[in-house]
Amino acid sequence: QVQLVESGGGLVQAGGSLRLSCAASVRIFSDYTMGWFRQAPGKEREFVAGIRWIGGSTYYAESVKGRFAASRDNAKNTVYLQMNSLKPEDTAVYFCARSTLLRSTPSDVHNYAYWGQGTQVTVSS
Repeated sequence: QVQLVESGGGLVQAGGSLRLSCAASVRIFSDYTMGWFRQAPGKEREFVAGIRWIGGSTYYAESVKGRFAASRDNAKNTVYLQMNSLKPEDTAVYFCARSTLLRSTPSDVHNYAYWGQGTQVTVSS
């Protein structure tokens, strides 16, 4: 069973930065997709970013392109989401997830079987 634990959320002013981390409890050695999603109150969970474990290809939602960057540390079984130029509309609970199958489409929430508990990100104006 894969467990994912996010950390790094918090309160930041608009224009600021945060880095989220997501540590997996087991070694990730195949080409799974690791995804970052967020959910604001009253809204559906939405795709933010994804990264392929093998090769490190990244994928982003249009709303965060140029501001957020996903990365991974194979040795630590950890993925990161560097968030810069944060806006109030980025406020949400952020979740990391691991895909069920290899090389899954990053943006489809249904492709993910394992989810972390989420970490709150609040951006004040």
